[in-house]
Amino acid sequence: MREFRRDPVIGRWVIISSERSKRPSEFKISQHQTDDKDLCPFCWGNEKFTPPEIISYRRAGTQKDTAGWWVRVVPNKYPALRVEGEVVRTGEGIYDKMSGIGAHEVIIETEHHDKELYQLEDKYAIDIFRAYRDRIIDLKRDIRFEYILIFKNSGAIAGATLSHPHSQLIALPMVPIRIKQELQGAKLYFDYKERCVFCDIISYELSCMKRVIFENEDFVAICPYASRFPFEVWILPRRHDPMYEDIQENELKNFTQIMKVINKKICFSLSNPPYNYLLHTSPLKSYNLPHYHWHLEIMPKLTGVGGFEWGTGFYINCVPPEEAAKFLMEVQ
Repeated sequence: MREFRRDPVIGRWVIISSERSKRPSEFKISQHQTDDKDLCPFCWGNEKFTPPEIISYRRAGTQKDTAGWWVRVVPNKYPALRVEGEVVRTGEGIYDKMSGIGAHEVIIETEHHDKELYQLEDKYAIDIFRAYRDRIIDLKRDIRFEYILIFKNSGAIAGATLSHPHSQLIALPMVPIRIKQELQGAKLYFDYKERCVFCDIISYELSCMKRVIFENEDFVAICPYASRFPFEVWILPRRHDPMYEDIQENELKNFTQIMKVINKKICFSLSNPPYNYLLHTSPLKSYNLPHYHWHLEIMPKLTGVGGFEWGTGFYINCVPPEEAAKFLMEVQ
């Protein structure tokens, strides 16, 4: 059974996915992945261990679902949602639920089992972010979907079950509450000031340079003013655009560059910490949003989230973003 259930108090949707269920004895906290490199389903030669690929970027003359690729996208073998079927909304007493329809894909970022992004050649790394764009464009045609989140879990503590570099995509039949909150906050700012809050953040941060880590022609990396976590980094495009799928070829090159620089700084200075990143883009059926601005959030997992954070929504960050930015900026 896969279904969405809506919290009637705050409107948050939860995915109930019994196909991914575990027995109580299987819920163990692990600090490390236990995958065997020789049996890794994401390595060259082991393509038979994944579902058939959706797209891949590969060497000329190599066949689908064989070695020779450098970026490969496949359906998640254990999806949180299923792509087959229709979106059916029903009630259960006072509660609302919806069929568990969605897409869940894995972007295998490289054939190398143990390389970080900064260690990849640019010509191959660019195709990771091109795959993000291409998959959003393709899935956007499916009228069932309202939002697509692309994210990466690196390290067991960050939620990864395999150590081979990969990111994931989930397409949803609704807009998540976290994105709604961003959109609403940005809209309120725009209605009051008639300017995009993200554009204003970029302009101010570049003027004071207290929290800027790195910049290039198209992108800026900052530690946000109200960072929730130590060494949290946001990467924002200088050009106002609500939709990641609008990214141009020259921007893909510069986005890859800034992602590699930040990845290297975090890995070198923080001893290869587990981390998550999230790509926040506009809802699929929203166009020409003057108040929203796509961006990517990177969160090293250096501290835990405890009862106070869960109970209030507040975060306690022990590293001021000004200090974090200065530290990361100086890392070569």
